[in-house]
Formats: sequence, C-alpha cells, structure tokens
Amino acid sequence: MASDKTAHKGAYPLAKPHPLADCPLHAAFAAVGGKWKLTIIYWLAHETHHFSGLLRRVAPISHKVLTEQLRELEADGLVVRQVTAPVPAPVQYRLSDYGCTVLPLVEHARVWGLAHLQRVHGADRAPSTTALGCAGTLATIVRERGAE
Repeated sequence: MASDKTAHKGAYPLAKPHPLADCPLHAAFAAVGGKWKLTIIYWLAHETHHFSGLLRRVAPISHKVLTEQLRELEADGLVVRQVTAPVPAPVQYRLSDYGCTVLPLVEHARVWGLAHLQRVHGADRAPSTTALGCAGTLATIVRERGAE
C-alpha cells in the first residue's frame, strides 16, 4: 500500500499575521524579553565573556538555554560572537554597537527591579552583593557608551 504524506491543497489554513507585528513594545519584547536576555546583556555590558564565563555569571541557566538565548541575541544584532582561535574554538561574546543602545533599558529595568524588591521584601533589605548578583549600576557604562 502506497503512502502519500503530502497534504491536499487547502488542507491547512494559512498562518495569520501576528496582530501585534507592528507594535514597538512587541518588537522590544521579542528582542530582549524572556527570562535571561536582560541579564545576559547586563553582563556583556561589563566586559567580553567566554561562553563558560557567561554560564557562571547567569547561573542557574542551562547550557542549552544560554546557547539559544545567545543565538537569538546574535540574530537580532545585539551580540557579536567572535571566534578567537582555531579548533578548539575559543569563542567570546560582546555587545555590538547596536546592542549598546539597549543598555538604558537594562539599567532602568534593574533600578525598577531593585525598588520592587525593596517594596516587596522591605526597605531595610540590602540588595544582593554576591559576585553573581546584578546589583551593580550600569549608569557609568551607559554614559560612556553613549558618549562614543
């Protein structure tokens, strides 16, 4: 018995365009939304990182998810992936010039998050000062990169 797996013309409806395709907020969230992207951008704003360095900084992110997020950020032009040597290829990630334009958004989100944590947990609670916490300001970096 022959099997024809080709669907008949018209068997599946055509995909409808996304209703918010032209919305600026939708575009912003598509580029930097999600659980990890702002944190990845935060750490790349400080310095260029190898994959393993980012994996430690953005912990508890998984290897697979970090790879996916970096590929999406690279596809959107926010991150540059730079191969620094032949096999085994040490790869470094850095913010692109275009990626630096999102730093004010990252800093505003960080400041709002800090205020929100203080509101929820009490004003007496100090922000995390752990090496992996993102309590450090980006204001200086934002100003320096804006002046370039």
